[in-house]
Amino acid sequence: MEQKRPSIPMQVQAFRRRHWRPSWPWTVAAALVALLLIWLVSRWPGQSTPQTSAPVSETQVAGPPWQMGNPEGRFTLTLYADLECPFCRSYFPVLKRWVAGNADVALQWHHLPLAAHEPAASAEARLAECAGQASGHAAFWQAVEWVYAHTRSDGQGLPEDLRYPDLTPPIEQCIASERPDAAIRAQTAEATSSGVTATPSLRLHDRETGKAILLQGPIEGDALLSAMDMLAAGDPAATPTTSEMPADVVGDMPR
Repeated sequence: MEQKRPSIPMQVQAFRRRHWRPSWPWTVAAALVALLLIWLVSRWPGQSTPQTSAPVSETQVAGPPWQMGNPEGRFTLTLYADLECPFCRSYFPVLKRWVAGNADVALQWHHLPLAAHEPAASAEARLAECAGQASGHAAFWQAVEWVYAHTRSDGQGLPEDLRYPDLTPPIEQCIASERPDAAIRAQTAEATSSGVTATPSLRLHDRETGKAILLQGPIEGDALLSAMDMLAAGDPAATPTTSEMPADVVGDMPR
């Protein structure tokens, strides 16, 4: 015959209810304190916490210099350009397409506003620089393309009643400050000290060998490939200090 389990006296049941019901607020409080301690430890100087990988768009180094193409490519092609230069305006879209078709190349912009095109050249450079500082690489190149599409060139500048369509408060604040001038002046001085006085000019740098070569004027796509081969092969014409491209490979890129 099955033995009956002793029933729990009502007084004990009442005690258990009285004892456990109030305990859950203390459990919640203890959990909150533990979470607070964990947060404080993670914020304590000298302590490191696991970091998640940043999106690809955030891993690119902030400019200037502003880049497009493959930032990890073997070759960096620096374009010395003036936003009022008519030759730069016609050459830029061709060069952009060429870079897009060559996965081992990153295009890098270098401001070189010419005295003959002032003050419009520097004003447009400031707009592009501030667009980049406000929103990154893609915004910089977008501003460059917009200026080239609308400028009257040769120092005439943009139409007086024309306003940049993507002008935001951060860009306006940047334009009103002296922030963009530092980058423009520094790049102009660097170009002058390197012997670059005309636009467009190109400097092709081989990141693997450390050698570079200066290419004057618009350059054909095939000539750029030849220059890449020269650098990769260690040609004497390409030295650690920038040298000029032989005249027989310089020409106008096809339109």
